[in-house]
Amino acid sequence: MEEIVTGILGIVCIIIGILNTKGNIKMLHTYHRNRVAEEDIIPFGKKVGLGMIIIGIGFILFSCLYCAGVLLEMDILRIVAIPILAVGFAVGITISLCAIKKYNKGIFRK
Repeated sequence: MEEIVTGILGIVCIIIGILNTKGNIKMLHTYHRNRVAEEDIIPFGKKVGLGMIIIGIGFILFSCLYCAGVLLEMDILRIVAIPILAVGFAVGITISLCAIKKYNKGIFRK
């Protein structure tokens, strides 16, 4: 059941990422969009959105591999799923935080 919830979370992350890439950054906390200049909203949204999409893909791949491992009784699939989740999350967060730092001139700046 947890794997299915993780897959749904991945879909939600991808949807939010797509919205961000189109310039809709209202779902981000005000800390992370306070100082973003009007002309930088689209590039900022694209980078943060890309990070969210990568996180979502990591969640979905984890969910699929883990469920397949359970159904097929193949432990190797469950073992491989965990690093895929970790790498997807780490890469996505890194891309998003770098964009926040660049366009907002800091991560937690008022």
